[in-house]
Amino acid sequence: EVQLVESGGGLVQAGGSLTLSCAASGFTFDDYAIGWFRQAPGKEREGVSCIPNGDGRTYYLDSVKGRFTISTDNAKNTVFLQMNNLKPEDTGVYYCAAAWETWVIETMNSDDWDHWGQGTQVTVSS
Repeated sequence: EVQLVESGGGLVQAGGSLTLSCAASGFTFDDYAIGWFRQAPGKEREGVSCIPNGDGRTYYLDSVKGRFTISTDNAKNTVFLQMNNLKPEDTGVYYCAAAWETWVIETMNSDDWDHWGQGTQVTVSS
């Protein structure tokens, strides 16, 4: 059974930092693209960052470039999202996702992703 379990969300003041973790199981982690999406109340889910394992590329949403960093620990089947200088507009539920096809990095369309975690809330106060 495929499982993606996020952790690390919370309440932080603007300018603060959080590190999200996503522990994956039930599939060959090295073969998948792993990504982070977020959804704010009343808004559509948007792709925040992605790392297709093995091909060296990364993707970042323009608004988080220079502030967020995605990384993986393949030995532990875990992906991280280091978030620095957080802003109130970063508030939302953050989801970890996995996709068999690495081309998903080109579109970051949530419909193309195969597996999802349950999400973790990130709230940034002003």
